[in-house]
Amino acid sequence: MALNSSQQTISRRGLLKAASCGLGGLTLTGLAPGGAAAGLLSPRATHFTPKAKRVIFLFMAGGPSQFESFDYKPALKAGGGKKGVKNGKLLAPLAKFAQHGESGMWVSDAFPHLAKQTDELCMLNAMSAPSRAHPIAVPMLHTGEFQFVRPSFGAWVLYGLGSENQDLPGFFTVKPTRTFGGPANYGSAFLPSTYQATRLGWEGRPIKDATISNLTSNHGLNQSAARKSLELSQLMNQQLLGQTEDVRGVIDSLELSDRMQSAVPKVLNTSDESKETLEAYGIGGGSTDDFGRQCLLARRLVESGVRFVEVSSSGWDHHSNLDKFKSKAEQIDKPIAALLADLKQRGLLEETLVLWTGEFGRTPETQVLEGKETIGRDHNAEGYTAWLAGGGVKGGLTHGTTDELGYKATDGGVHLHDLHATMLHLLGLDHTKLTYRYGGRDFRLTNIHGEVAHDIIA
Repeated sequence: MALNSSQQTISRRGLLKAASCGLGGLTLTGLAPGGAAAGLLSPRATHFTPKAKRVIFLFMAGGPSQFESFDYKPALKAGGGKKGVKNGKLLAPLAKFAQHGESGMWVSDAFPHLAKQTDELCMLNAMSAPSRAHPIAVPMLHTGEFQFVRPSFGAWVLYGLGSENQDLPGFFTVKPTRTFGGPANYGSAFLPSTYQATRLGWEGRPIKDATISNLTSNHGLNQSAARKSLELSQLMNQQLLGQTEDVRGVIDSLELSDRMQSAVPKVLNTSDESKETLEAYGIGGGSTDDFGRQCLLARRLVESGVRFVEVSSSGWDHHSNLDKFKSKAEQIDKPIAALLADLKQRGLLEETLVLWTGEFGRTPETQVLEGKETIGRDHNAEGYTAWLAGGGVKGGLTHGTTDELGYKATDGGVHLHDLHATMLHLLGLDHTKLTYRYGGRDFRLTNIHGEVAHDIIA
């Protein structure tokens, strides 16, 4: 399942001139030459029978503390105030834990609503990542690499599977955080541009006001002129296609922008949702409103055939003010629990793989800043928690452990590359065969690493 990038080249100026002719065609109602059936988003056969068809990625930017959320450490609670292994004193968890569900999974009181969904969760308590530095860890989580710009995880999934809805982008990022890596975290890099995410909203702005730029603008052209502009642009692009396959992404993107005119407003309009549904997601004011809207949009997007949706929440970098962890968790707890319940009720959870994670976790010690201890924790990439739900994973399973204080993974470790490999496996894709030839070599999401964690697959 590899695509070959053409060795022929075309000047950037020439390509921009050709593509710019179609900017006014974003409000057309008819298909441009080429048609959707021949496009890069057409559904593709998998390497083997998939258990999941789509992904919702819940990204907690900053690295949420596992000790106040999902990793119960009685030894850390008992040892609070004692000298730690590194620089600070051990910091006892600032939340109370209890067992929930038939599985008896441990969850803190910071997540009372999500605790009711434990039998759907596959808890990974022995995650590890290559770095404890944000500028490395965030791109690694999203692309599998940090030294060079690589396609994002969502772009790889869309490249491997195609889309289930030819009238919508196959990859959305909902209110992405302004974090390390920037747009490269949801970009397509050397893959065709068709596979990059469509951004909906931005951090710091209410998601209810979010729109997609240029979707409803004629750029000063009437409909007839806009149609002719797009047709001319696509004819020129078709000529360029004879010189380089690289322009295929431009052609597909212009065609897709046309079909999005009617499809996008429908999926973004939540007025047809019941009062009970809105209340379940925490929509209607308060701290849960914004993230609740993001989660509801994620459900509506995957229900409409979107292949990969990322939803982000920032503010989890608690070097200090860890005593505010519960108020931060309150913003996402009810919406995520509602998302899981909603997906299950609609028969979507079984084929939708949900991932919750940050770029790493936190240390069991107090954070030392400028020689003083704070009520906070430093970064820890050697042992932290993530969870999966739906999409063929074992619900109610707690997989892997860290040492008794939580410094590093000891048993059942899952490296970030393993997580990527496992998720691709659940989608029916062999991570060693999902490659793209660029610059004379074959690239893949997991580079030369990654082992499928078969123990967590149902």
